[in-house]
Amino acid sequence: MSEEIVQWLAEIRALREELAQCKGERESAHQSSAHWRELYSTEAQQRRVEARLARETLNQCKLEVRQLKTTSLSASSVTPEAQAAAEAEVAALQTTEQLRERLVVAMQERDRAVAALKAEQEEHQRTRDNLTAAIGDAVEQLARVSKQ
Repeated sequence: MSEEIVQWLAEIRALREELAQCKGERESAHQSSAHWRELYSTEAQQRRVEARLARETLNQCKLEVRQLKTTSLSASSVTPEAQAAAEAEVAALQTTEQLRERLVVAMQERDRAVAALKAEQEEHQRTRDNLTAAIGDAVEQLARVSKQ
């Protein structure tokens, strides 16, 4: 009988060791799942921030388009005073040659204004791109700092 008791004690010891090992593996699995949950949560937060920034940028662009449409509509509508001044200037011209010269000057002014507008739009786009990149960099740095 003592031999049976020794076997049972050995088996109990083996089972206790196996139980301790299983508890250790379970704890390790819990730590791993907590780590992955934290990573997922951080990634989800970053995606939410990026989505919010994209929505804000889109809304800003829509607002700018509306403003540009409104500005172009209001700019294209000539006030009666401006119309009268233009008519008076044209009436003051005596010959078709004077009219041609004035037309050439007006076309040159228009071309310069269009070129200046295009340059301003390109500069605006570069500024927007730079600011967007800076915001992205700031979000990335914030994410790195928050991970540490």
